This record gives sequence, C-alpha cells and structure tokens, in this order.
Amino acid sequence: MPFALLGFLLGLPLLLKGADFLVEGGSSLAKRLGISSLVIGLTVVAFGTSTPELITNIFASLSGATDIAIGNVVGSNIANILLVLGAAAVIFPLSVTRGTVWKEIPFALLAVVVLAFMANDMLLEGKLASEIGFIDGWVLLAFFGVFFAYVLAISKNGNGHAEQNSIKQMGLQKSVLYCVLGIAGLAIGGKFVVDGAIAFAAMFNVSQALIGLTIVAVGTSLPELLTSVVAARKKNSDIAIGNVVGSNIFNVFWILGISAIIKPLPFSPVLNVDIAMVLLATFLLFIVMFIGKRHTLEKWQGAAFLVLYGLYIGYLIFRG
Repeated sequence: MPFALLGFLLGLPLLLKGADFLVEGGSSLAKRLGISSLVIGLTVVAFGTSTPELITNIFASLSGATDIAIGNVVGSNIANILLVLGAAAVIFPLSVTRGTVWKEIPFALLAVVVLAFMANDMLLEGKLASEIGFIDGWVLLAFFGVFFAYVLAISKNGNGHAEQNSIKQMGLQKSVLYCVLGIAGLAIGGKFVVDGAIAFAAMFNVSQALIGLTIVAVGTSLPELLTSVVAARKKNSDIAIGNVVGSNIFNVFWILGISAIIKPLPFSPVLNVDIAMVLLATFLLFIVMFIGKRHTLEKWQGAAFLVLYGLYIGYLIFRG
C-alpha cells in the first residue's frame, strides 16, 4: 500500500510534466510545419493541457475505477471555476469579452446539463442503475465537434484566447524527443496516479469518488490553475477565464466522451450532488457577470468563490 501512495506522489508531477513536454514538443513540430501560433494554441496546446485528465480517466476506466473517472471530470470543473477563477480574480479582477459571457459560458452550462441527463437517463426510466455508455460517448464527442468548429471560427476572426507569441521552435530531434518523453511521462504518471488514488480510498476507507473529486481533480487542474494565475498577474484576464471555460467544455465533451467509448462508465446517484455543484458554479459564473462591474469577476466575487469551494470540500469530507 505505501508503494502505491508513493507512486501517486511521483505520478502526479510526472503526469503534469509529461503534458508540458508533449505541448512543447508538439507545438514546436507544428511550428516547423508552418502552422500559425493561434491554431497551435487552439489545438495542440488546448488538447495537451487536457491530457492529465484524459490519461487519468483512461486508466481509471480500464481499471474499473469509474467513480474516479467521473469524479475527476466533475471535480476538475468545480475546482476550475471556484478555486482557479476565484484565486485568479483575487489577484486581479477578470474582465471577459461579450462572446465568452453569451456563448462560451452558456456552452459550458450546456455541457453539464447534457452530462446530468446522460448520467440519469436510465434512472428516469425507473431502472436501478445508470451509466454513461458507448452511444453517450459518441454524442458527447459530437457536441465537442460543434464547440471545436466554433473555436476555429472565432480564431479566423482573431478572437481566440490563445497567446500568440509563447510558442518556441526547437530543433527537429529535440521536438521529437520532447513528444516521446511527454507521452512516456503521461502513460507512467497516469497509471501511478490511478493506482495511488485507489490505494488512498482503500487505506482511509473512503469512496473512490471522494478521491476523484478532491485530490485527483485538483491535481489534474494544476495546469489551468498555473495558466490562469499567471495570466491574471499579467492582467491578461481574457486568457485567464477563457482557459478555464474552455477546459470545462473539453473535460465533459472530449474527455468523458473518449472515456465512455473505451468503456461504459457506471454512474453512482450520489454524484448527482456534485453535478448539481458544477451547475451551480457555472450558473454563478454567468450571473456574477451582471453583478457589480459588468462582465467582470471582481476580487470580492473571487473571494466568495474560494469560500464556496472550501465549504464544498468540507461537505465532501463529511460525506466521506
């Protein structure tokens, strides 16, 4: 058991560094092929920063730890809004574009509504159990396709969230090496994180869902936390909030979609409280855009988000 816990502690930084290497190597290769920085940011970088959640979910699905797979996505989405945006807004108020308020945040809300329906469709039919199945996975990917088409469309108008000048071009061999090291780090780190999470749950006699919603979710959300906090410090608030909203849409439509196609994800009804929390957090993000300074997440609102996240974590610990 201690070896599995040690594996978790080693696996998480390996997972995050693997994603970082893959993004750097893949971005450099794309740059060498003449692909624009904006398109790279909206494709290679966007997918790359979601790989910790994706790889963790794939291993969790294959291991039968479906509560970790679903809890990771739901918990990450809650942490992204309440913890990541809350912390970023406390550093500097986050002003967002009209498109983010009226299109991207509602799309993130739609993602949670679709997830809630899919997770409970069998329960609504009077069955005792439910799951996010193979067909559901393809439906989620279809929604993701619509969102990605929207992202590419706004990129052509110069309205994307990606940073234009942050991509450095390396030599061909170094770029390939970074990609190989990144994939290896993701594979090994993902396996360690899932095995360690299962060991945590067994050692402390708590549910795998609790571990997925807290330790795993916050750990795999570190790229979004670092990106948004740095963006807030640079007063680049559109990137800070766009990064989080986009990540939440990716998590539901892309990551859960892939996970469900690999293996159906049985759904525990107790997780409905956590899905409701994602709905609440996303709805609050939309509402605060019209409270106080218009289209701005102010410092006091960010602090309120952090308090709400603390209360939610306290509830999870009490629930066990």
